[in-house]
Amino acid sequence: LTLTAAGAGKSMTIADATECKTFLDAHPEIQFFEIVFTNMAGVPRGKRLRRHEIAAVYEQGRFLPGSILVNDITGQDVEATGLVWEDGDADRIARPIAGRLTPAPWLGADVAQVAMSMYELDGKPHDLDPRHVLKRVIDRFAADGLVPVVACELEYYLVDARRTATGKIQLPQSPLTGDRPTQHQVYGLREVEEASPFLRDLWAAADAMGVPLEGAISEYAPGQLELTLKHHADALRAADDAVLYKRAAKGVALRHGCEATFMAKPFADLAGSGMHLHVSVNDKAGKNIFASDKPEGEPVLAHAIGGMKALLADSMAIYAPNANSYRRFKANSYAPVAPTWGVNNRTVSFRVPAGAPNTRHIEHRVAGADAHPTLALAALLAAVHHGIANRTDPGPAIVGDGYAQAAESGERIPTNWFAATDRFAESAVLKDYLGARFVKMFTTVKRTEQERFQSVIADVDYDWYLRAS
Repeated sequence: LTLTAAGAGKSMTIADATECKTFLDAHPEIQFFEIVFTNMAGVPRGKRLRRHEIAAVYEQGRFLPGSILVNDITGQDVEATGLVWEDGDADRIARPIAGRLTPAPWLGADVAQVAMSMYELDGKPHDLDPRHVLKRVIDRFAADGLVPVVACELEYYLVDARRTATGKIQLPQSPLTGDRPTQHQVYGLREVEEASPFLRDLWAAADAMGVPLEGAISEYAPGQLELTLKHHADALRAADDAVLYKRAAKGVALRHGCEATFMAKPFADLAGSGMHLHVSVNDKAGKNIFASDKPEGEPVLAHAIGGMKALLADSMAIYAPNANSYRRFKANSYAPVAPTWGVNNRTVSFRVPAGAPNTRHIEHRVAGADAHPTLALAALLAAVHHGIANRTDPGPAIVGDGYAQAAESGERIPTNWFAATDRFAESAVLKDYLGARFVKMFTTVKRTEQERFQSVIADVDYDWYLRAS
């Protein structure tokens, strides 16, 4: 039986037993299966099952504790959500997503994985599952006869899996020379060549998962890479691609003695890592409504940018979810600092890239690589729909140095973790788009993380205050 959530497209389809049987017949070598659910903190959780157990997952689903929907980033319960003791830590049911049962070669030749989505026991999509949050927003486009087209572009560092003697992270040794990188070498081919053993295995893993991972570049820091995922007219599929890609990158890196870190700012003196979100909108006929011979696109594109500007402050808790996230926003660092837009300009938050008229789209440059791709896309698309629906004026485009002009105007992106969470909690527009309960629960989880983070005394406290205070 194939079950489909009401009004859902293919990516919301619950996979049926036929898909499982076909996979098992085609892969007699697979003996282990990881079921993977990624909650609002963005950390994959689940179970590893043996071959004889997987058919039941497709026939009946798999019970998982509801508390994992609201674990914090360290995996701890967040009791204030009411989904732990008050709820009796009751089970919900995870069901496999259609088309997501694939080999996971970095885990071994005999291991596969399947991405899962969470439902209530009565079959209702769980409103705290990020996939269902994104689906709410996609439905708003569908009601207007529109389809968002999106892609994620992630920057990240490869760092040595071993820390230094003082516990610091360090860049990995080259498998070819044994040296550690020291130069920026943006777009350097030698740097890509030295990362090629990792990249080959990563591309193979992506192909095995059906994730459309494209080319790689050396980014603007030693040890930093950027790979792009192909744009998709199924935003849920694009979000799943990004979530699974991050998991694979981390797993493949470990097999090469490295950690792939998507921290927004792992090194104080080097570039941060962003997740650039690309978006356009198609009509019912599949035509890009942003398409235009004009480099700045049609008025509807400007309205979408207006929505991005209007909801940016409300959405920062999603785009920059962690304490470290806010270290990334520095002028002249290829990270945005103000809610500005421009054409073919990387010094702004919302860039309209150069390209053929039919490819006209917006690159949203605010989110860090540490953001949950599914939730970041949900917040972005909420802003796009809000701007189009309200014909929001974004103001004039920036020409030239957006950093200098932002400094002159005093307009800034909110860069305080606590204030961003408070702003998100009060956003009437985001409650409408993402769900009031989701906004409340996400806020509760983040405030609990903040309390836990603040309770740890960091070394810098001693360096600054032990003697001076």
